[in-house]
Amino acid sequence: MKLPILSLLLAGASAFTAPSTPAFTTRLSMSEEVAVEEEVAAPVVEEPSYTCISKEAILASPNTIEIGQVWDPLGLADYGSDETLAWFRHAEVKHGRVAMAAFVGWWAVGAGLRLPGELATGLDFSSIPSKGLEAWDAVPGWGKVQMLLFAGLIEFHDELFFSRRGEHYLRGGTPGKNMVPGLYDPLNISKGRSEEALAQGRDREIKNGRLAMIGVAGLYAAATIPGSVPLQPPC
Repeated sequence: MKLPILSLLLAGASAFTAPSTPAFTTRLSMSEEVAVEEEVAAPVVEEPSYTCISKEAILASPNTIEIGQVWDPLGLADYGSDETLAWFRHAEVKHGRVAMAAFVGWWAVGAGLRLPGELATGLDFSSIPSKGLEAWDAVPGWGKVQMLLFAGLIEFHDELFFSRRGEHYLRGGTPGKNMVPGLYDPLNISKGRSEEALAQGRDREIKNGRLAMIGVAGLYAAATIPGSVPLQPPC
């Protein structure tokens, strides 16, 4: 009797239960991504407002009629841009000037020429040795420092005046041109010369500077390595 009653109760309770339905999951996905290419404007490269002297113009001056071609065994003329070669030429002219001054000073000391007075306290110019490197060693340390500082000030002001008083040699100016007032041509002898005459003078200066660099190198080699330079007396 109890079993039929329990069955009826369960059947009645199931009538009030919500029927279970299978759960369906819907997955939304893009079949493929659409790539949208945006047009990007190419960057505009602004042309410089200056024109540096070209490699061709630098290599054409001075002429190389002595050897018939440009002497450049290391190919330095092909290294870098026009500005690079202009910097090379500017450095060449300056080194040539220093070498000419050094060669003349070495020769003057070796020839026995002396300035009157004292080089430093207790050191007369007349007591300086006649050989170039020995004469340099006789100069006191502070004297050498003064020379180097003076050269550094010339270099600094040359760049400064190049930027303020004229066209820089990397911006269309003439490589090797001195811009320090009163240092070169203090008597203003070259004022009335034509451009052709000035160009010819620059060519001569470059050639003489090259020869002076070779000459100073020879003097230094002869002073430090005896017998390295044939027919060269002790210097």
